Amino acid sequence: MAKNKLPFAEGASIHRPPMFSGINYQFWKIRMKIFIESIDQGIWDVIINGPYTPKHTIENVQVDKPWTQ
Repeated sequence: MAKNKLPFAEGASIHRPPMFSGINYQFWKIRMKIFIESIDQGIWDVIINGPYTPKHTIENVQVDKPWTQ
């Protein structure tokens, strides 16, 4: 069976993330950032800032808000 010779490497798709081959990290990093942001800007915000934890104030102290509220 002949191997499919596409003009681009695996991961050059809008449905699959870019594959890191171990070389040219700076190029891959930019492509991965664009891929993640294209799915949802909120996902990239979580990667950079960490997850958002809802809080409320009780007696001038910030405490985590339970998910049930």
